[in-house]
Amino acid sequence: MVDPFFNFNDLVDFMFIDEVTILIQAGDGGDGCCSFRREKYVPLGGPDGGDGGDGGDIIFEADSHLSTLTDLKKRRLYKAGCGSPGKGKTMTGKKGMDLVVKIPAGTLIKDKENLELLADLTEHNTQFVAARGGSGGRGNARFKSSRNRAPRRFDLGAKTEEKKLFLELKLLADVAVIGLPNAGKSTFISKISHARPKIADYPFTTLIPNLGVVQLDDFSTFVAADIPGLVEGAHQGKGLGIRFLKHTERSRLLVHLLDFSSGNTRDPLDDYQIVQHELECFSRRLYQSPQILVASKVDHPAAIEKFQAYESRLKDINTQVYFISSMTGEGVPKLLWGIKKVLDRLKAAELASP
Repeated sequence: MVDPFFNFNDLVDFMFIDEVTILIQAGDGGDGCCSFRREKYVPLGGPDGGDGGDGGDIIFEADSHLSTLTDLKKRRLYKAGCGSPGKGKTMTGKKGMDLVVKIPAGTLIKDKENLELLADLTEHNTQFVAARGGSGGRGNARFKSSRNRAPRRFDLGAKTEEKKLFLELKLLADVAVIGLPNAGKSTFISKISHARPKIADYPFTTLIPNLGVVQLDDFSTFVAADIPGLVEGAHQGKGLGIRFLKHTERSRLLVHLLDFSSGNTRDPLDDYQIVQHELECFSRRLYQSPQILVASKVDHPAAIEKFQAYESRLKDINTQVYFISSMTGEGVPKLLWGIKKVLDRLKAAELASP
């Protein structure tokens, strides 16, 4: 039995971090050098102070192998290296070392103060320079002129300031699998991919989104995400709330699982309306996204009869209706190829649009 005073979000935050605020600071520029050439038989060698090195940059790099922002919570400040000061003989100081911060592909980088979107890194290895290092100061050799042959002037390196950023992860998946708790989403994901989410017969078994790559043949793949189950009133903070619905916003297609097991005494159409209402409260665009309806857990003759009794009413809602048993595999291949067909059509429409 679930403790009514248990805060699911405390456990979720421990396991899966999809929002984080961090401080960054690029490196300061190195100071310029004040120096004069000193060699035997060269009494008036003149100025030879070199420039300071530029400070290092803060660079964010998308990594498709990462799936959470958890590691970023381990440091308070991300600071790049400072530039080295200039030296005599007009030697320029060494540039400060850049700091490359790896983040999951699909991360949005925003200014914490006004939440202005600075970058949206969706492709593997794409980079964004969030803070540039300070410029190195000029050495006194730069100030030599016909009127001043022995300048003692030099510049200090430019100082940088801390900047506060807000990072928000939105998972990248072609298909988002949605439904009430215990609708069979995790079992379905484990059946069609190598993802191994926790599976059990009680609500909120899945506390974090799970990604799985579905391989249909040598040339056909798509990424599916198991979104933790919604409950009635999720938009008001009940259950796990709607905090994970943002991970469906980049998906092209929603696959909505309905529990048709003989042990489920609820009306599947009521279940459908509950989830649809929560989608609409979260985002009108998400509510209107392309959707496939799936009667899940059709493992026994009684469940098949139940589906047949509802089939015509389901097709009145959505012409894309399938029934599956993730335990036996019945109906799963047909559903996967149906998903691919819809995805291909949606991708073609995206390419055709200006």
